[in-house]
Amino acid sequence: MNTVAPTGFLRLREKLMLQGAHSLSDTELLAVFISSGSAKKSCVQLAADLIRAHGDVRAILNADLGNFSKIAGLGPVRFAQLQAAKELCRRSDFISLQKDITLNNTHQTYRFLKKQLRDKKNETFAALFLDNQHRVLAYEELFAGTINAASVYPRPLVERVLQLNAAALILAHNHPSGVSRASQQDLDVTKRLQNALELVDARLLDHLIIGDNEVYSILNEQTSVCH
Repeated sequence: MNTVAPTGFLRLREKLMLQGAHSLSDTELLAVFISSGSAKKSCVQLAADLIRAHGDVRAILNADLGNFSKIAGLGPVRFAQLQAAKELCRRSDFISLQKDITLNNTHQTYRFLKKQLRDKKNETFAALFLDNQHRVLAYEELFAGTINAASVYPRPLVERVLQLNAAALILAHNHPSGVSRASQQDLDVTKRLQNALELVDARLLDHLIIGDNEVYSILNEQTSVCH
């Protein structure tokens, strides 16, 4: 690909180095990531095109390859790099969660699970497995599809509890609609899994429903706004 002279990139890189990444706008950060332009547009112009096409950075990160590549000058290479950066951020969040001695910060848990689940296009059922001091052992996404009594099976969950020697769990699933209100099916599944976990001496600490910017706790029967 024939690229234009990266003067805009060099200027932004210098700004980042001198003032910090926080000083850059969304468009400027994307431009630094893209780093080189096409034959017709600079990296800054390509970044601006991405923002205009998708609306915001979150939408860009969740775009599929087809929609991402509709911007002339951007294709599979930049898409793959962006997805890799997104995954690195996800793993960094989990490492931060694991480093806590005990998981006693409710809002930190909410933020972590919101980041993992809210942008899933289908309902996804996940679990945080904890030891007897509530330290994080693992985060796993176990089921996908509509969450109901027919699709969420206690046996695989119990098997993972025994394999990890987990003493407690926090369950979570997203509502792609963005609304975190619990349905009767959500309540029925929670009770069914809670009863199954009690048989192996594992405590269900909560079952959370992830909306867009809110989280509903089924066991505490309350909604929390989570940005």
